[in-house]
Amino acid sequence: MSAPTARAEVFSVAPYVGGESALPGFTTPLKLSSNEGAFGPPPGAIKALAKAGATMHRYPDGGATALRRAIGETFGLNPERIVCGNGSDEILSLLIQSYGGPGTELIMSAHGFAIYEIAGKLAGCTVLKAAERNLTTDVDAILALVTPATKMVFIANPNNPTGTLLPQSEMERLRAALPAEVLLVIDAAYAEYVDSPGYNPGTALVDAGENCVMTRTFSKIFGLGGVRLGWGYAPANVIDVLNRTRPPFNVNAFAAAAGIAALAEPGWLEKGRAHNTQARARLTARLTQIGIKTHPSEANFILADFTMAERALAADEFLRSRGIIVRRVASYGLPHCLRITIGTDDECNLVATALADFTHG
Repeated sequence: MSAPTARAEVFSVAPYVGGESALPGFTTPLKLSSNEGAFGPPPGAIKALAKAGATMHRYPDGGATALRRAIGETFGLNPERIVCGNGSDEILSLLIQSYGGPGTELIMSAHGFAIYEIAGKLAGCTVLKAAERNLTTDVDAILALVTPATKMVFIANPNNPTGTLLPQSEMERLRAALPAEVLLVIDAAYAEYVDSPGYNPGTALVDAGENCVMTRTFSKIFGLGGVRLGWGYAPANVIDVLNRTRPPFNVNAFAAAAGIAALAEPGWLEKGRAHNTQARARLTARLTQIGIKTHPSEANFILADFTMAERALAADEFLRSRGIIVRRVASYGLPHCLRITIGTDDECNLVATALADFTHG
């Protein structure tokens, strides 16, 4: 007997695998594999979730009006040019579905976020990866891949999993050199952690024309990865497209309530950024001291380079034996590296101490 057959594109990608959270033999392992916020969710968001439970029988606001207004007030943006989604992944996928498809090309950097390739191939796009320079997006390499079939360019800035940052001048050069009909998507999931002077998460390029989109998330510094909440800022013409293609009620009432409360939590963003800057520097210094190379990061993680794939695997197994989970990034073409999320001071100390024992052993 025959069976229903899915489109061939479905089988062209491997399912996305998130960071592990469980280890055999450990009741509460230390999870530093998913770049989650170091301090968990804001207290106000927890209270907002509990309060939202009383009206869970009601459908949410399909336009996420109050949430968009809160985002606009926090970041100084026009709420009418904001769209919210079930994580920023949904917005990225909707953009690809709306502007891509068979016969089109999507360009990303060699070590860009995996979702771009997965969503692109599922939509029928040809996905092209541009070589990087020192694990950083190379504008000239991207431009060299542009053809009349190119419809989208995706840049994570800072990039995941490398943590590297493309200067604003290079972002501007890229946008200026791309054809006007090519949509530039700036994934700024880690924007709140950036310390580099002159950094712009994407708002400047969005405001400069009609061919750029910025996406953001509540999953990192705001500690709301579990409720799935992201947003995008775009020209009116792109917002119109996204509002036509997104599912109705794609942001549930719990996520919206938590997001509004997280934005209003006094000092939360500043506390998270200050801690990350200090803890990232300390962990980098400790790893360097014991002979483990690290790549410059502007995000809430460090990419530790063990030179050889076998050594990275051995280091990961050693950490797991101590109940510590970090992220293997072989699927990103970096089998010799491990990505380590910046946790609390105690958590960073535990992973640094474990890796020191590993190198000495």
